[in-house]
Amino acid sequence: MIIFDKNMLSNYFKKVHSWCLENKNDLYIAALILFVSLASFGLGRLSILWPKKESIKITNGQLPISNDNRTEQKFNKPASIISAAEGKYVASKSGTAYHYPWCPGALKIKEENKIFFNTKEEAENKRYKPAGNCPGL
Repeated sequence: MIIFDKNMLSNYFKKVHSWCLENKNDLYIAALILFVSLASFGLGRLSILWPKKESIKITNGQLPISNDNRTEQKFNKPASIISAAEGKYVASKSGTAYHYPWCPGALKIKEENKIFFNTKEEAENKRYKPAGNCPGL
């Protein structure tokens, strides 16, 4: 059986204290590594709680249709009909800019006022310019 007296505990405390003072920088680095690893582990565990996002699925070449009537009126044509049969770019007869068929500006053009082009050059030869609110043009 080991019996600890006051002097023995005091000596151990002094040894540990002097070792900590000598290795202070190494202890800070070890504590920092421990903190970062615990924080990373905790964030990884929290990511399980975040809701999963559902992927968008387009079947039969259809554009997404929502319950909103305005959106349904805009997206009721199959994607293949918009791009292949009519053209890749659309402009208004009275306008000055051309758009992709799905851009906000193109969706506001009435069907009877739409002009379709297969290439950007074709639209620019007719003195139309790229629409500013249509990303990618």
